[in-house]
Amino acid sequence: MRLLVTGGAGFIGSAVVRHAVAQLGFEVINVDALTYAANLDNVASVADDPRYTFVKADIADESAMEEVFLEHKPDAVMHLAAESHVDRSIDGPGAFVRTNINGTYSLLQASRVWLSQAPASVRERFRFHHVSTDEVFGSLGAKGKFTETTPYAPRSPYSSSKAASDMLVRAWGETFDLPIVVTNCSNNYGPYQFPEKLIPVVILKALAGEPIPVYGTGNNVRDWLFVEDHAEALLLVLQSGKTGETYNIGGDNEMSNIELVRQICTIMDRLRPTETRHEELIEFVADRPGHDFRYAIDASKIKNELGWTPKVKGFQGLEETVAWYLENDSWWKRILSGGYSTGRQGLSSSPSQPAQGSRSGQ
Repeated sequence: MRLLVTGGAGFIGSAVVRHAVAQLGFEVINVDALTYAANLDNVASVADDPRYTFVKADIADESAMEEVFLEHKPDAVMHLAAESHVDRSIDGPGAFVRTNINGTYSLLQASRVWLSQAPASVRERFRFHHVSTDEVFGSLGAKGKFTETTPYAPRSPYSSSKAASDMLVRAWGETFDLPIVVTNCSNNYGPYQFPEKLIPVVILKALAGEPIPVYGTGNNVRDWLFVEDHAEALLLVLQSGKTGETYNIGGDNEMSNIELVRQICTIMDRLRPTETRHEELIEFVADRPGHDFRYAIDASKIKNELGWTPKVKGFQGLEETVAWYLENDSWWKRILSGGYSTGRQGLSSSPSQPAQGSRSGQ
C-alpha cells in the first residue's frame, strides 16, 4: 500500500503515519504545509524509514497537489489536513474556508487527474478517505447520540467548513465515481497534541501553577477518543470499509469538561505534587460564542461491520497522556519558545484578518 496522508505532521495525522509505517509496513507520503500546529518531531520515529517520504506542500495549491499525486502515485489518500481549532475559527474564519473547503476540493481534483491515467490495478483499489468530525452534527441535549444518518447542523465556522468539505467528498463520489469513504470522529486526546487544545492546556497550566481556564460552567460534554485507537480505526476503514459509506468513530467515553479537568488535576497531584491541590487553580471564564453543549458518538456501525472497538477504555489513556507531557517537556517547550501564545482565543465578534492557518492535520 502506498498511502498519501495529508496533515501527517499534525496530531492525528502523525499517529496515522507512525502506525501505517511501523505497524502495517505501508509506504507513506506525508504532505504537510508545516504551519503553526505541524511538528515533524511527531514523526521522528519513522523519519529515517525508507518507506516514509515527506513533502512540504499546501493542499489548497491545486497544481502542487496534482504534481504530488503524479510523482508519488498513491494507492490511497487519507485526508486529515485541516484547520481544527474552534476558537481560532471565530477569530479568523477565512483560513478555515481556504484549507478545509478549497483544500479538500483541490485534493479531490488531483485524485481525479491521477486516476484518469493510473494503471488499472491502482484504479481498482484506490480510496479517498476523508477524515471529519462529530461537530458537523451540531449540539446534542442531555440524551441521544450522533449516528451516520444524523442531519448536519454545524454551529461554528470550523464545523461549517468541515461539513462543507464532507459534502464535497460525497458529491465527488456520486458525480465522478470517485471511490470515497468518510469518517466522523469524537474528540481525540493523547501524546503530541498541540498545546492549544483543552487537555494539554490544562496539563501545562497546572504544571506552571497558572489559572486553569474552564469555559462557562464546565458542564459541556464530550466523547473522548484516545488518538492511537483512532489511528487504528482509520486505517481499518481505509482497508476494509465499504466505498461510499460513512463510519462514526468514538471512544464511548463521555465526560463533562469540568470532570475532565478535575481528573487531570488529580493525576497531577499524584505525579507532580505541590503544596496545594491543582484543582484550586481552576478558574471559570466567559463561555465562547456558540459553544455546543454535548457531543456523543454511536459507533455501533464500525463495531458491527468491521469489528472495531476502542482498546483504551474509560480514561486509561489520560494518565499516560499527562505522563507523556511531563516526560517530554522538550517537545512542548520548543513550541512555546517559537512564540506560540497559550492565551485565550475565540473572543472576537468583529471581522478580522484570517488567522495564521495550520493546514497540517487535526
